[in-house]
Amino acid sequence: MSKQFFYLFSTVFLCFNAVAQDANFKNYTQKIGGSPQVYDMVAIPGGEFMMGSPDSEKGRRPDEGPQHKVKIEPFWMGKTEVIWDIYDLYAFKNMEKEMAARHPDPDKSVQKTDASTRPSPPYVDMSFGMGRSGYPAINMTQYAAIHFCKWLYEKTGVFYRLPTEAEWEYACRAGSKTAYSFGADESKLDEYAWHRKNSDAAYKKIGQKKPNAFGLHDMHGNVMEWTLDQYIPDYYAKQPAGEKYAPVTELYPTAVRGGSWDDEPADLRSAARTASKPEWKILDPQLPKSEWWMTSASFVGFRVVRPLKQPSQEEINAYYSPKLIEDY
Repeated sequence: MSKQFFYLFSTVFLCFNAVAQDANFKNYTQKIGGSPQVYDMVAIPGGEFMMGSPDSEKGRRPDEGPQHKVKIEPFWMGKTEVIWDIYDLYAFKNMEKEMAARHPDPDKSVQKTDASTRPSPPYVDMSFGMGRSGYPAINMTQYAAIHFCKWLYEKTGVFYRLPTEAEWEYACRAGSKTAYSFGADESKLDEYAWHRKNSDAAYKKIGQKKPNAFGLHDMHGNVMEWTLDQYIPDYYAKQPAGEKYAPVTELYPTAVRGGSWDDEPADLRSAARTASKPEWKILDPQLPKSEWWMTSASFVGFRVVRPLKQPSQEEINAYYSPKLIEDY
């Protein structure tokens, strides 16, 4: 085989693979085995964007700068926040088994997750009476959200994790460069988000507001969302070259995004960053306080992502090994 022919063959083969990969990169619905629950995933194309906000943006804070260019690889992201209906299958082992008995699944997904590390039962209803079925799961720690992703991986065989801050902002912006994904006009916020001025002091069922250009609902408001990152106020100024996110090395603070039903409009901007606080556990009577639940964080939930390129098993294990429990 001549070098020219080999080069041509290799080029055609690589192009064919790329086309095949692109054909598979589309929105899909993840079934949660042994239950009637499903979770819609949206294909987010890769690209570059300017992370952070300009000095001129209304409501801007110092931790949102300097703006810097970030390259994002393609990934899938949950169309909505994870709801109680799904989270409870993870949090309560008996519920998963009871549901599986009613919805038998040939893949024996319950057996797959039988040894999953799960939260201790909360001493109160963590929705605090604001609504459960169809509402976003709340009050979990970042640690619990990460272990949910691990459970989902064990259950489905598909790798899921929390988004990085960069992925989250990129997905929220959906190509926009303005304060919000829909523009800079705050008067339109009610069409896209639940916040302090329109929520009647409670979170709402997912997906009731308009989605952004990528088709994601509630990226602005309803509940804040956990990311993988340690919150570092000046991280943008000193971000190491090539670092995809700030790994968690300390319990507090970690980065939360999107603003919530209990926040002012400025906190819902695409670039706005929030730092987690130990006060979010202040009502927890346990000593030491729970590593799973944050009894004063009824404004915090999460959604998951799946990278187009599956990480190695070693990388997957690293994603699922957050700060040690003893630190909580």
